Amino acid sequence: MNKIILKSGREKSLRQHHPWVFSGAIQKVEGNPLAGETVDVLDQKGNFLGKGAWSAHSQIRVRIWSFREEAIDESFFQDRVRAAIRLRRKIFRNNGTTAFRLIASESDGLPGVIVDRYADFLVLQLLSAGAELWKDTIVKILQAEWPSKGIFERSDADVRSKEGLPYRSGLIEGQEPAETVAISENGLNYFVDIRKGHKTGFYLDQRDNRALIGSVCQDSDMLNCFSYTGGFGVAALAAGAGSVLNVDSAASVLELSKKNITLNNLPLGKAEHVEADVFSALRQFRAEDRRFDVIVLDPPKFVKSKAHILKASRGYKDINHLAFSLLRPEGFLFTFSCSGLMPANLFQKIVADAALDAGKTVRIVKLLGQAQDHPIALNFPEGMYLKGLQC
Repeated sequence: MNKIILKSGREKSLRQHHPWVFSGAIQKVEGNPLAGETVDVLDQKGNFLGKGAWSAHSQIRVRIWSFREEAIDESFFQDRVRAAIRLRRKIFRNNGTTAFRLIASESDGLPGVIVDRYADFLVLQLLSAGAELWKDTIVKILQAEWPSKGIFERSDADVRSKEGLPYRSGLIEGQEPAETVAISENGLNYFVDIRKGHKTGFYLDQRDNRALIGSVCQDSDMLNCFSYTGGFGVAALAAGAGSVLNVDSAASVLELSKKNITLNNLPLGKAEHVEADVFSALRQFRAEDRRFDVIVLDPPKFVKSKAHILKASRGYKDINHLAFSLLRPEGFLFTFSCSGLMPANLFQKIVADAALDAGKTVRIVKLLGQAQDHPIALNFPEGMYLKGLQC
């Protein structure tokens, strides 16, 4: 068995069951582990700490599968997958929702493994060397535990390169999905592009927030920034919004947004779609003296690494300052950061500074986060990546 010996004093996080071992914590490697192979992690005295997957290319050298001395084999993965599925069955029991995260990586005890359900299809995303090594086993278990029309792979996230893995996307098993797959959520329907869309096709983590935002949009003028395929806009129109303005830089997603409005038999005439850089568009709206009752800011990940936090902070402040300047008195701003490296308290401070500079008196009505199918393991606080404020 390949063994990883930690430097003295570097075992504390593993004793607290944090699942990552960084390169700087390693004193010695005994053996010659290949990418993804299982290694034992030991402290300086030879005490067992955990079993994990080795990755020589990543700063995270080992991702822990188990903190117990157990075999990492097909039975291990079967138990973890079954536990994840049981949780989702409890969360979504008979509520009509047909799209959700089935397996959420470290938070379900399977580092690097993401599985999303979209109606009759599963989308598999493998983000670590260990997940890649066990791919065939994971696919076999998914076929048995959650039969589907097809399993489509979307292992095309940037983090793959940090693991020394190539990007991969395509059909693994079963039927090729159509250009768009129809899903149901909170009584509404959406077309999803699981083959080429953002993430695995849809922002499943915003499910609860879509419902919340819809609930305050009756008779309101709503501005939906970084609108993607219009999820928030559809929820707003379904709740009786007076108008919805969707802004995104990609024409293709705006076209899908229009189709989603039509799919739900909602008035397309109440929706405006603008293809533009959001920062530029907001400045233009300010120059035109446009105002809105509800504004949603759901930008892509601004923080790629800790070195980018300052630059990202300026971006978040700029966009929130612009939004506050466009908001009518007693209006709602829903502002989000999906950057796991952005601390929640810093994000709140940035929004507060933006409000101050905009000359607005603002209250937080509700702290927002990711939906229940994106759980946060208490030993893995990094799992709490989505932060939001209803202001």
